[in-house]
Amino acid sequence: MAMNRRKALMTLTGGAAAVGVLGAGAVQKVCAGAPGKRPAPALNKKGKVYHEPLPYVTLDPDEVQERSYKDKKMGDCMYGVIAAVVEALAEKVGGPYLTYPLTVTRYGGGGVVGWGSTCGAINGAAMAAYLVSPKPHEIIDEVLNFAQYTALPDQRPKSGKMDITPSVAESTLCHVSVSNWCNASGHKSFSKERSERCAQLTANVTRQLVIALNAQHAGTFKAAYPIPAEVKACRACHDKGGEVEDTRGKMSCTTCHDKHEI
Repeated sequence: MAMNRRKALMTLTGGAAAVGVLGAGAVQKVCAGAPGKRPAPALNKKGKVYHEPLPYVTLDPDEVQERSYKDKKMGDCMYGVIAAVVEALAEKVGGPYLTYPLTVTRYGGGGVVGWGSTCGAINGAAMAAYLVSPKPHEIIDEVLNFAQYTALPDQRPKSGKMDITPSVAESTLCHVSVSNWCNASGHKSFSKERSERCAQLTANVTRQLVIALNAQHAGTFKAAYPIPAEVKACRACHDKGGEVEDTRGKMSCTTCHDKHEI
């Protein structure tokens, strides 16, 4: 009889542990053998998916910058930003951040698997903003303008391996950013210096993202890097409601177009 009670207790304890690790709902699905069905998303009045950010708490920009530098080395630029933020929040908040699928963001490395399109660091910053911010657009605008018009890297992380010549990207595109840096530094795009440059840039972008998120969380956010007046002037004609209305965007216009073209 004692042995039967012991077996029963072990079975109950094991079941409780499974619930603690997986969650009651997950255990129920596993036990039932059913894959489960994802619930339909909540929609707003316009029929768009309702934005539901995860909980955010104030983070240390310098600590997250160091984490981002190391994460970039492990998983490239987009991963370096999103992983640093999620890992920091996992330690402070727990919950959904403990199981967030970070490795999926590795696609953004090198401007989307080496295509040189959207810079992976700002791609990761935009994703992080949508993950935690109730008003992500103002955060994304802030970080993209910072990355586009600031001479980066502007800080060397404590773990940084070398001093890197800064340069202004003048674009949100990886291709343009790297080429401008190569011209400014004299190094090749596949050099160890360029790899270090992107690691430090990723860390700098993550730091700026956290500064903006912290300010928004405290109710004190004010854009320090607004869209430049010359871009607004171009948009007045070429963007929505303008006389020409033949494009859409917020990037620097003269990166790709001669001033006489616009």
